[in-house]
Amino acid sequence: MTVDLFAKIRENKGPLGKWASVAEGYFTFPKLEGPIGNRMHFQGKEVITWSVNDYLGLANHPEVRKADADAAAAYGSAYPMGARLMSGHTDFHEQLQNELAEFVGKEAAYLLNFGYQGIMSTIDTLVSKNDVIVYDVDAHACIVDGVRLHVGKRFTFQHNNIESLEKNLIRATRVAQETGGGILVISEGVFGMRGEQGKLREIAALKEKYGFRFLVDDAHGFGTLGTRGAGAGEEQGVMDDIDVYFATFAKSMASTGAFIAADKEIIDFLKYNMRSQVFAKSLQMVLVQGALKRLDMLRTMPELKAKLWENVHALQSGLKDRGFDIGTTEICVTPVYLNGTVMEAMVLVKDLRENYGIFCSIVVYPVIPKGLILLRLIPTASHTLADVSETLDAFSAIREKLSAGVYKRLSENIAANA
Repeated sequence: MTVDLFAKIRENKGPLGKWASVAEGYFTFPKLEGPIGNRMHFQGKEVITWSVNDYLGLANHPEVRKADADAAAAYGSAYPMGARLMSGHTDFHEQLQNELAEFVGKEAAYLLNFGYQGIMSTIDTLVSKNDVIVYDVDAHACIVDGVRLHVGKRFTFQHNNIESLEKNLIRATRVAQETGGGILVISEGVFGMRGEQGKLREIAALKEKYGFRFLVDDAHGFGTLGTRGAGAGEEQGVMDDIDVYFATFAKSMASTGAFIAADKEIIDFLKYNMRSQVFAKSLQMVLVQGALKRLDMLRTMPELKAKLWENVHALQSGLKDRGFDIGTTEICVTPVYLNGTVMEAMVLVKDLRENYGIFCSIVVYPVIPKGLILLRLIPTASHTLADVSETLDAFSAIREKLSAGVYKRLSENIAANA
């Protein structure tokens, strides 16, 4: 006898879904309104926005808005129709690929429709059942889901722990020798939750010894790190040791889409075998033209990255000077760790938004350990030093309330009256 497929859904909505009735529309699925920038509107009030990954401030830049509008007027939102392999290919797609490849120092590049879908499909296409994947345990969900597609062996190594990586490479080597397969190591250029760079240099140093290939997801590093903004590989001086480089347009490029870059023969293989691209509609021209403009600005306007890092340093040094724990962040992502329960966190964030006009993301258990609250701030080039100063004062105020038990008492009152 079968059971109702949906029975488990009624019984268990998941660790985050169980909060939907009290969180949705405010803590989850909030609606930020108005032009993307340092200040937007939330529930009718202006707030300083620290939760948008518009690192270089391009989303609402007048030159970008004009390029997007011109492309939409010229091509609409549908052109080109069809998959790239059949009828959706254009000179501009090729131009963007060539410029991206040159920018990150690779022979070739290939455009992808979405970042999440793209990295999953890249992983799935690169490995067969005989191959072994070794990846950082803190890898983004898109990498985890890509690895789940793999029917062969896979091992995780402790986050940024090279000794753990070596132990798992030894295991992977034994398996690969038995199956006749190869080894793919996956890391991120930047881990977006904690703001740490992946140890790309140390990983690359093991390539000759273990003979693996190296895939790096640099979603947060592209545009923000390196002398020219070419990412974590450039920053750490190991771009040549990265066999397959992936980045998304959803962060520094403030758009939709992604790309992979590698040796030409690898790109040729991927573009003819990635099911998510072979059987999906081509990236629309409005996005391709917009990406060309954004890439040009990234290359020719270093002042955007300079302003970003001015704001990053001001925010992070200000938080540290006031005694806040911002973990081991090395890049723009700025986590602030506080001690408290989930209910205290919800009351704290509401106070921060309603009474101090500060909007940032909140992360609690089960994403992080019980008893911790993580407030995640994303500085951008569009923020001002006045925004930073106002935010620092607000954080000092809410920490004082948290320590004094104000949020605990309020959360207890809410629970008692629920």
